[in-house]
Amino acid sequence: MRILMVEDNEELCEAVSFQLKKEGYTVDVCHDGDDGLHWAKQQAHDLILLDRMLPRMDGLELLGRIRSQGIVTPVLMVTALDGIGDRVDGLDAGADDYLVKPFAIEELLARIRAMGRRPRGWESGSVLHYGDVEFDPMEKVLRGALDSCSLSKRESDLFEVFFKNPAQTLPRSVLLYHVWGPDAGVEEGNLDNYIHFLRRRLKAVGSGLQIKTVRGVGYRLEENQP
Repeated sequence: MRILMVEDNEELCEAVSFQLKKEGYTVDVCHDGDDGLHWAKQQAHDLILLDRMLPRMDGLELLGRIRSQGIVTPVLMVTALDGIGDRVDGLDAGADDYLVKPFAIEELLARIRAMGRRPRGWESGSVLHYGDVEFDPMEKVLRGALDSCSLSKRESDLFEVFFKNPAQTLPRSVLLYHVWGPDAGVEEGNLDNYIHFLRRRLKAVGSGLQIKTVRGVGYRLEENQP
């Protein structure tokens, strides 16, 4: 699971991200609302940890703009404001959960796990279905009408992005960011190679799904039109 943490307290970011990485999560960090909006718009994360009091754009405004653009990434709002009205404001703005500072890391981890159990289809480990194919990201297995096949980690990571966003055009930048990370320095030709591998995998299991090239933008997984 890839988590975006939007928090202006750099010491807290360092401490929390360290603990999250120990639990196996991938964590990206930014420290103000403008950067938070930029990264949220990439839709490359499975969960956003959002501080309410941020420079340049506060958490409520950021959350409102995220939701107004149709971004449904789950958001756990983390804040020192603990009044009932503050919690209601956060939830009404589109937060999925609300955690008051200071908090124990055990409670944060428990809330992340609890959000992952909700039937939203985004949580890591869920078996995903689209068209005539079943994809198991935990086992890294693709199953179709004729056969099943094992996948490499990169192939599995790419399929997970496509299966969570079926029939949507995904920019190359989103695919590169989600699978290789923001600082990997991967050449875009590597992405094209892996798209070729994925197409071969779909054909091998007897699927009618297609990964279409959207020229100048990216790729889209869609059902084959008769």
